[in-house]
Amino acid sequence: MSIFRPEQVDEWLEGTTIRKSLRAAHLPYSQYSFFLLMVRASLISTSIFVVLACYLFITETSFIPNFEPWINILLLFIFLIPGVILGIYTYPASIANGRKTSIDLELPYTITYMQALSTTMTLYNVIRRVYEAEDLFGEVSREFGLIVRDVEVFGDDLYSAIGNLQKVTPSHNLEDFLNDLLLLSGSGGDVTNFLSSRSAYFREAAARELDQILKTIEVMAEVYVTAFVAGPITMIIIIVAQNLGGKSELSGYIPMIIFGLIAGSLGMIYILYLMLPKIKMDITRKPIGDSEFIGIEISKDEFSRVDQKFLKEVEAKRKRYKLENLIKNPFRTFISDFNIGFGIGIVATLLVTLLYLNGNLGIWFPINTFEIFICLSVIACMIPITLAYEGRNWFVNNVEKHTPEFLRQLVDMKDIGVTLQAAIGLISNSKLGVLSQELVITTEEIKRGETTVNALVRMEERIGLVSVKRAMSLLVKASQVTDSIKDVLIIAINDFEHYLKLKKDRFNISITYVMIIYLAVGIYYYTAYSLNVSFVSSFTNFNISFDTAGNLTDMFRIGIVLALFSGLMAGQLSANSILAGFKHAILLLLGAIILFDYVIPYQIELSTEAAKAALEGTV
Repeated sequence: MSIFRPEQVDEWLEGTTIRKSLRAAHLPYSQYSFFLLMVRASLISTSIFVVLACYLFITETSFIPNFEPWINILLLFIFLIPGVILGIYTYPASIANGRKTSIDLELPYTITYMQALSTTMTLYNVIRRVYEAEDLFGEVSREFGLIVRDVEVFGDDLYSAIGNLQKVTPSHNLEDFLNDLLLLSGSGGDVTNFLSSRSAYFREAAARELDQILKTIEVMAEVYVTAFVAGPITMIIIIVAQNLGGKSELSGYIPMIIFGLIAGSLGMIYILYLMLPKIKMDITRKPIGDSEFIGIEISKDEFSRVDQKFLKEVEAKRKRYKLENLIKNPFRTFISDFNIGFGIGIVATLLVTLLYLNGNLGIWFPINTFEIFICLSVIACMIPITLAYEGRNWFVNNVEKHTPEFLRQLVDMKDIGVTLQAAIGLISNSKLGVLSQELVITTEEIKRGETTVNALVRMEERIGLVSVKRAMSLLVKASQVTDSIKDVLIIAINDFEHYLKLKKDRFNISITYVMIIYLAVGIYYYTAYSLNVSFVSSFTNFNISFDTAGNLTDMFRIGIVLALFSGLMAGQLSANSILAGFKHAILLLLGAIILFDYVIPYQIELSTEAAKAALEGTV
C-alpha cells in the first residue's frame, strides 16, 4: 500500500500543468502514477548520490583535478537530485511541445484531405478516415483517435468528443480549428468551403511555426558551439599553459572533458529530438490484396479442411518472389531497410577489429594505433548506413521533385478531355525520374484489367513516401466520386508545393548552422595544431619537461569525441535524425585521423630537426 493517497497528490499538484501535459503528450500515466514515478526516481538518484559522495569522501579522490572534494560532491548533488527531478518533471511538457510542433505542421495537409472527403462523407466518417491514415498525418491522426475512442468506446456524441479533444490537445491551432468546426456544423454551414478557407490559413500558420523551429535550431547551434567546442578549446589552452609551469597535466582532465562532451551532446540531441519535427523519409508499405466473391457465404462444414501442402506451396512462392524482387531491385531493397546497412556495418567493424588484433593495423598506423582503431571502427560501421540513408534521401527528393509536374500534366490532360486511365499512360512516357518507372508499371496493370483506383493505390504503396501518399490519396478519393477531378488536382498541387517550400526553407537555413559546426570543429583542429607545432615546439630548446606525445594523444581523443558528436549534432539540426549526421561524423573523423596521425607528427618532427640543426650551428 502506498504512503501517498491519490487525493493527497491531487491536492499537492493542484495548480500545476502536469495532468494536462500528460494527456497532451499521450503518456500512459495518471497524475498519481507519474508522481510515484518521480518519487521512485528521486529515491534511486539520492541513493546513488550518497554512495558516490561517501566514496569520494573516504578515498579523498576527485573526478575533477585540482578541485576541492566538496565541489565534486556539490556537482554530483546538483546533477543527480535536482537535475533528475527537474528532468522527469519537465518530460511530459517537452513531449507535448514536440507534438504541438508536429501537429501544427501536419494540420494543413490534414484539412486538405478532409476537404476532399467532405463532399461525400459525414463529418464523423471524415474524422475516422483521418484517424485511420496515421502513416499520412502522424500526430493529427493520433489526436483524432481520441474523438473516435470517445464516440465508439465511451459512447459520447461527436460534439462532446470534439470538445474533450479541445481541452487536452497541445496545439492551439488544432483547438481553434475544432472550435470553428463545432460552430459551423452546429449552424448547418458548408463544411467543404470552410475546410478550403481554413487550409490556406493554416498553411500560413505552418510557415510561422517553421520560423519558430528555425529560431530554435539557431539557439541550439549557438549553445552547442559555445559550450561543447569553445569550452574544450579554452580548457586545453589553460591546461597547456599550466603544464609549462609544472602545475597540471592534460591527461588528468581528459575523463572529465570527454564525459562532459558525451553527456552534453547526447542531452542536446535528445532535446532537439523532442522539440523538432522529423523530416519524413520513411518508406512504409502494406500489402494490398484483391478479394473475390465478397459477400458470398461458404459453408464451414464443407470447406473446413485446411490443405497444408497448398499453404506451403503459397509460402514458398512468396519467398521466391521476394528473393526475385531483391535481385531485380537491390538498391530499392537496400534503402528501404536500414537494418541491412547496419548488418553490413557490423561485419565491416569486425573486419577492422580483426586487423587490429592481428597487428596489421599497428603496422599501417604505428602512432596512436588504438585511437585510429576506434575511428576506423566507427567509420566502417557508419558507411553502409550512410549509403542507405543518402540513397533513400536521393530517392525521396527525386520522387518529390517530379510529383507536382505529374499532377500538372494530369490537369492539362483533363482539360483536353483525356480520361484518367489514358492520361496516366501518356504521362508514363515523360521524363519524371523514378516516378516514370512507377507510372509504367501502373499503366501495365490498368491494361491487364486492374481498375484505375486500385492501380494508383498500388503505386503509392510501392513508392511508400508519406508526401506522395497524401497527393495520391486525394486523387484516388476524387476519382472514386467523379470524373471531374481538376479542382482536387489543383488542391493537391498547391498542397505538395507548400510542403516542398517548407522543406527547402528548412534546409537552406539549417545548412548554415551545419557549416558553423564544421567551422567550430575546424577551429579546434587548428588550435591543436598550433599548440603542438608552433607553441609547444618553441619550448624544446629550454629545460622544460613537456610530454608532447602524451598531449597529442589526449587532444586526439578529445578530437574523436568532438568529431563524432558534432557530426551527429549536425544531422540532428538539419533533419532531426542522427542518421543524417553520419556523413558529417565520417568526414570529421577522417579529418582527425589525417591531422593527428600525419600532419602534426610530421610538423613536430620537422620542427625538432630544425631546432637541432640550429643548435648544432650555434655550437
